[in-house]
Amino acid sequence: MENSLLLLASMFAQRGGWSADRQFFDLIGSTCLLAHGLGEPVADASTTCTIASAGRYNIFVRTRNWTKYWSDSPTPGIFEVLVDGQSVGVFGNELSEWHWQRGAAVELTAGEHMVVVHDLTGFDGRFDAILLTESGKAPKSDLKSYKTLCKRLLGLPSTPKNSGSYDFVVVGGGVAGMCAAIAAARTGTRVALIQDREVLGGNNSSEIRVGLGGRLNVGLYPSLGYLLNEFAPVTKGNARPAEIYEDEKKLAAILAERRITLFMGYRVTEVTKEENRLKSVVATDVLNHSRIRIKGRLFADCTGDATLGVLAGAEWSMGREAQSKYGEVSAPEVADGMTMGASLQWYCLEDEVERPFPDIDWGLKIDEQSVQVVRRGQWYWEVGMRDDQIADAERIRDYGMYVAYSNWAYLKNRYSKREDYANSYLGWVSHVAGKRESRRVIGEFVLREQDLKNNVIYPDGSASTSWYIDQHYPDPENSRRFPGQEYLSCGHLDPMGFYPIPYRCFYSKDIVNMFMAGRDISVSHIALGTVRVMRTTAMMGEVVGMAATICRRRKCMPRDIYHTHLEELKSMMRRGVGRTDMPYTQIYTLIDTTAARSEDC
Repeated sequence: MENSLLLLASMFAQRGGWSADRQFFDLIGSTCLLAHGLGEPVADASTTCTIASAGRYNIFVRTRNWTKYWSDSPTPGIFEVLVDGQSVGVFGNELSEWHWQRGAAVELTAGEHMVVVHDLTGFDGRFDAILLTESGKAPKSDLKSYKTLCKRLLGLPSTPKNSGSYDFVVVGGGVAGMCAAIAAARTGTRVALIQDREVLGGNNSSEIRVGLGGRLNVGLYPSLGYLLNEFAPVTKGNARPAEIYEDEKKLAAILAERRITLFMGYRVTEVTKEENRLKSVVATDVLNHSRIRIKGRLFADCTGDATLGVLAGAEWSMGREAQSKYGEVSAPEVADGMTMGASLQWYCLEDEVERPFPDIDWGLKIDEQSVQVVRRGQWYWEVGMRDDQIADAERIRDYGMYVAYSNWAYLKNRYSKREDYANSYLGWVSHVAGKRESRRVIGEFVLREQDLKNNVIYPDGSASTSWYIDQHYPDPENSRRFPGQEYLSCGHLDPMGFYPIPYRCFYSKDIVNMFMAGRDISVSHIALGTVRVMRTTAMMGEVVGMAATICRRRKCMPRDIYHTHLEELKSMMRRGVGRTDMPYTQIYTLIDTTAARSEDC
């Protein structure tokens, strides 16, 4: 493409009020900028660019119409692009899929020029690249073509930069990955921790704001869990102000470990293998697309989505298995793709004066019977249960925002008691999806419903669950009012006691040097209902970190621990790696016994 210049949104010199949205890097090919202003236009994003030769340049903006899936009304997700102060068009109002939207052509001299992106509504307009080209033909919009265009116009090297070799490479910086990394490091293992976001903590970070659930220091190995206590927030709560989640304490905990090298803002996008063994991962900087290679002897998939395992070719599962698969009495007769959904939480704040909010016409058709009269969108604001939590991830996230705005607009403008909300305004709406379930890697053992309910204790039992078997389903009344578009869930709890998860659930049956910790371990859909809460996943990570050290010491693979070195792992689990001389703060949200849908969770 002759005389073309590609401007990545993520590399704009000034983002203004736009948010860098990294979570769909694999789906859309880059990080987009999102005008997440909660109905108030955000400050301009801007950058300069240098044109090599004068000419007439066509402008194409890669964007999408995010509300078109649900509404034929004009979308609110629109923005204007200006080159040297001259408008080249309004964007974000055409196709529902990512595509190159054409703007006006401009005459440009050789030299430096200013590009400004001006949000018009504050309702989540988005773009991930702007192309200035003398060609009059729009680029192809498919993902493969876009990646090829980026590689060529950005001048990316053909080979990744070598970023070292480690004993243990942990992919995913939620609490499970953090505990795996710290536990391994404290027992003498050199660790690389790769996190594709700018904060650690996963669902417990300030981006998503889910409180910690479950209990630590229980079951066969009560020393497990002191490690999470060192960096976990001291206050309970979902959908609370950012400081509640103590992001800085999590980062400090990782930086304090001299054997951990942290790679923040990198998404693992490729792997190299030798037969059934991982040799290295290639991680892409989600802002500038540069790539690095990290070699390792052992790896751990702590991504939640089984990203590493899928790239490595491990067998995985997603959705509900049929009764015939594992003999689970509560499973459906026929397997399906239903999962527990993702939550987009939100809350409102109060002002001393009235605060307006647009009376939107592009939202869900809320009425006096269906409106949710609340001031906080809690865990049960849950979307995507009938969708593919991987392939449809952006649409699932968008629907969570869509229903939050729709309900709030009704409360502010049409509700019979709207005076109760006159001074209320949206203080926060998450734009990062809090997932409960997606892909699970198949290990040497798959934990099943009957193991839990019959309390079948296996010799390799390790970190204990403490949550009841908590399955989420679409709320029947919400489904009746919004068939196929429900956005509320209800929890179904089966009581059970502390259950030690078999160690064999923590490593892949196919990739001999890959562990798992978190919600992507080897369990059935039903069993996931108890293991998925974060205090439990943190203890999984602690076990996996210690197991990695045994593998390093004994020059063995994860499965060899079960067959040969299990007593050594048990000895380490009895000790744990956490400090016991710190204040014990993990005394909130210990066990959910009611599935109550309360604003105060």
